[in-house]
Amino acid sequence: MKVIFAHGFEGSPDGSKPTYMREELGWDVIAPILSTKGWTIENETDVLLGVIDENPDVDLISGSSMGGLAALNASAQRPDLNFKLLLFAPAFGLADGLRRDYNKLQLAGWKIKGSVPYEHRGLGQTIELGYDFLQAADKMSWPEPAHQCIIIHGTDDTIVPIERSRKMATQLPEKIQLIEVNDGHRLQQSLEHIAKAADKLLTANS
Repeated sequence: MKVIFAHGFEGSPDGSKPTYMREELGWDVIAPILSTKGWTIENETDVLLGVIDENPDVDLISGSSMGGLAALNASAQRPDLNFKLLLFAPAFGLADGLRRDYNKLQLAGWKIKGSVPYEHRGLGQTIELGYDFLQAADKMSWPEPAHQCIIIHGTDDTIVPIERSRKMATQLPEKIQLIEVNDGHRLQQSLEHIAKAADKLLTANS
């Protein structure tokens, strides 16, 4: 099984999910650093598209949170390629979440200043998020995948509400199947669902 894994905004290529895939399931996992071109969802999608184009024989594109959103955008931009999507709490509605976290005055200040500081827990340091982070999110928060997709999403997710995945699964039942689990955003208690979901994807008709 050859898999490309797209980590979350504060995740890493050696996080719990790709490590589980490698060590427990024995999969061949390619996990790029998505921030190499910048922090926006457009930057991350560009990085992921490059890896996909270099690995046309990949079986699955998998991704978590913002990495899952990048995978969905990549799917929409590569409809002719043959792969499936296995995603974990993809960050549908990213722009909506930003507007939830920042009030109108803060958003105006972000636009005027051009960037805002962000305490990145994965790196353990402060980074600067350009206003293009929000602009890209406005364009790319609700992509429609061109490939068959299974989403695993926790009912107790306080970062990306499960209602967003429910909305997309309802709108696109021919493309998206949602598996709801009793877990939070990181889905640390739900890794055992990965193998069954992948098997279901790869044995189903496209």
